[in-house]
Amino acid sequence: MTKFPVGRTVATRGALQFLEENGIRPASLIRRHQCGDYGDLTLRDRKANDDAIVDGARILSGYKVGEVKVYVITEADRSMTTVLLASEY
Repeated sequence: MTKFPVGRTVATRGALQFLEENGIRPASLIRRHQCGDYGDLTLRDRKANDDAIVDGARILSGYKVGEVKVYVITEADRSMTTVLLASEY
């Protein structure tokens, strides 16, 4: 069950190439993000995301793929969600 809308979804070229090379569909990470599986975050960051669902702040998830972290970020107004590499943040 989804917890919030993600709006328009976009991804950087670097993230798309990296995920493709590793056999991961960006949509699968966006789905995890939208369902409240925030990936490899601290408890404090997870709590901040849960609070953001209620108060309308930005929501950030981070997923480790090997040694690389991939972020999924939904804007506070829920108009857009971006998939990008940590190095692109």
